[in-house]
Amino acid sequence: MALALLASGSAWSAPALAQSAVEGRVDRLEREMRAVQRKVFPGGSGQIVTPDITAPQMQTNILGSPATGAISNLESRVSAIESQFQTITGQIEQGEYRIRQLEQQFEAYKRATDAKLSGMGSAPAATTNGSGGPAAANPPRVSASTATTAASPARREAIAAVQKPDTGDAVEDQYTYGFRLWQAQLYPEAQAALKQVVDKNPTHRRASYAQNLIGRSYLDDGKPSLASIAFYDNYKKMPDGERAADSLFYLAQALVQLKKPSEACDVYAELEEVYPTRISGSMKADITRGRTAARCS
Repeated sequence: MALALLASGSAWSAPALAQSAVEGRVDRLEREMRAVQRKVFPGGSGQIVTPDITAPQMQTNILGSPATGAISNLESRVSAIESQFQTITGQIEQGEYRIRQLEQQFEAYKRATDAKLSGMGSAPAATTNGSGGPAAANPPRVSASTATTAASPARREAIAAVQKPDTGDAVEDQYTYGFRLWQAQLYPEAQAALKQVVDKNPTHRRASYAQNLIGRSYLDDGKPSLASIAFYDNYKKMPDGERAADSLFYLAQALVQLKKPSEACDVYAELEEVYPTRISGSMKADITRGRTAARCS
């Protein structure tokens, strides 16, 4: 009789230990899943998605021993979940790594672009006396190749022909000067002048105007990639600015030139969703034409 009881106890202890081990694995998986969910969904306000997995009820046979089939089934399910969890974790880590790489590349690109712009804007500024005569009605068109030669007599003459206003409002005068340089198709000089407005007066209402016009000068100068960065910066950093909506519109145009029509369609949709009251009748017509050109659905 004692041997029978001892055998019965041994038959019970092995499955029970297995059940306990499986439950421990399930608890560990739940903790790790919560950690992943907090990382992937940081704004979820503590709302954790509960996995749709429930442990099967313990069944006993006639002799009172737990059924080993339920434990075996649970163990196989837990093993499958662990494998999937490892796969998901690896994918998340790879995605984060790629995002960090893209961010670093983008920041390096912006720094290099700013450095180039600073170098292009410094030399022409030294040749500008700010006291030129009245702006010419039809200022000479200067090509992009000529713009790189700051000491060119033709370049000096073109810059001198653009009058710099002096109304006593330094910010307004600087923006107007940049606008006139843009009208004269002196794009590097216009960008340098307008950048001063943005850098020195980021909260002024003209900062939004200036940043948008920087993007337009790049676009007119055949540089849609730089234009897209300028337009996006205006929308991202000054979303309430008076030219934020315009920047989204021109960003879509730049993306079309970069042969990214699907992204352009997304920008048009963003424009109509975020700024429905700022879209004038003429802009609405332009958006319709732009969506047609980009073949938006």
